[in-house]
Amino acid sequence: MKRTLAGLAAMAVLGLAGAASAQTATQTAAPAPNDYSKPESWLCLPGRADACAVDQTTTIVQADGKTSVETFKAAAAPAYDCFYVYPTVSTDPGGNSDMTIDEAERRVVEQQLARFASTCRVFAPMYRQVTLAALRAVMLGVGATGNATLAYGDVRDAWAWYLQNENKGRPVILMGHSQGARVLQGLLTNEVDGKPVQKQLIAAYIIGMNTPVVDGKYGSIPLCDKADQTGCLVTYVSFREASPPPPVSRFGRTDAEGRRAGCVSPAALLAGKASAESAPLNAYLSAKGFGAVSGATPKPFAKDLTVATPFVSMPGLLSAKCVAQGDFTYLSVKVNADPADPRTDEISGDVVVGPITLKDWGLHLIDVNLQMGDLVALADRQAKAYGVK
Repeated sequence: MKRTLAGLAAMAVLGLAGAASAQTATQTAAPAPNDYSKPESWLCLPGRADACAVDQTTTIVQADGKTSVETFKAAAAPAYDCFYVYPTVSTDPGGNSDMTIDEAERRVVEQQLARFASTCRVFAPMYRQVTLAALRAVMLGVGATGNATLAYGDVRDAWAWYLQNENKGRPVILMGHSQGARVLQGLLTNEVDGKPVQKQLIAAYIIGMNTPVVDGKYGSIPLCDKADQTGCLVTYVSFREASPPPPVSRFGRTDAEGRRAGCVSPAALLAGKASAESAPLNAYLSAKGFGAVSGATPKPFAKDLTVATPFVSMPGLLSAKCVAQGDFTYLSVKVNADPADPRTDEISGDVVVGPITLKDWGLHLIDVNLQMGDLVALADRQAKAYGVK
C-alpha cells in the first residue's frame, strides 16, 4: 500500500511518544482537568455496550488447512480489573487529541483490549494524547506541538478516579502499548511503586516500549519469570527473526545509562520456559489487516480460504523468544514456514512506505496481536496465583 511521508506518520510514529515527551509544547494556561465521573470520558467501562463490546470471533486455521470458528463471550462477573492505556492513534489535527471517541480509538481497543473482557473488567480512559499530527511534526523536523505532560496527567487522573470509585480493593492488571506503555511507566513510577496500591497489582503489561531495567527490575517491580508470579512486569518489543533491529532502531535499545530494555515473553512463561527459549505464540491477527492502527490488506491466510470473522488464529505458525544482541533486547518472532502447510508463509505487521519496509520499527503495529491469546491466558493464570476466585 503506497504511503507518503505524511502517511508514514499515521502508521509509524506510535512509539515516538517518548521523543515528544522531551519536547512538550509551552502552555500559556494549564488546560482544565477531565471529569472522569462522566461516562463519555471512557472508551470502555464495565456494564455497558461501548467500544469494548465488539465482535472477537476468530477463524482457527490448522496446519492441514482445516478451519473452525472460535466464538467469544465476556465474563459475567470477573473478580479483577484491567486498566488499559491505548497507543498513539488519534487523527485529530492538534498537538493533543480531544476527548471525542473516534474510529481510531474504537479500532485499537478492538485489537488490543476487548478480548480481555473474557477474564477481567476492562477500563480504558480517553486521554488527551500526543497525536499523530504532532509526532509527524517531530519526524519532519518542524518542532513538537504535543504536550506529553497533559497526556500523562489525564491518565493519572483517570487512575485516581478509578481507585476512588470503582476499584474497591480489587486486584488489577495495568496494560498499555507504545505511547500508552510510556504513560504507564510514569504511572508505575509515580503512583504505584512503593504505594499501598502496589499490593493490589497482579501484573503490568508494558508492551511496544523500551522498559529500562536494573538487576531485573523496573524500580522495585521485577520482570516476571514464571506464569504464577504476581506483582511483576511483562514487557517486550517485537522484530522478525530474519530482520533484527538495525543500528538506527529506537526499539529495544539499551539506554544512555546502560540499562537494557526488558523482555518477557508471555508464551514462554505459560510453556514453563525462560523467555530466551522459543515458544509457540497464540496470536490473534486481524482479518482486516489492522494492528495498533490500520495497515495493509493482509495476504491470504491460507490457500483458497475466505475469512468472514474479524480475527484469524493459526496455531504453530509463529514462535518467539527474547534475544539480547549487542545494544538491543527484543522479542524475536519466527514464521515457521512449511511448504506442505497450506497456510501463509508470511504475516503482515511491518511499517511500510511505498516499496520500503522500515525495519527499525519491527512488528510494532502488531506487538499485542502477536501474543494476545498468551496475554489473556497469562492474566487469568496470574490472577488465580494472586488469589482471585
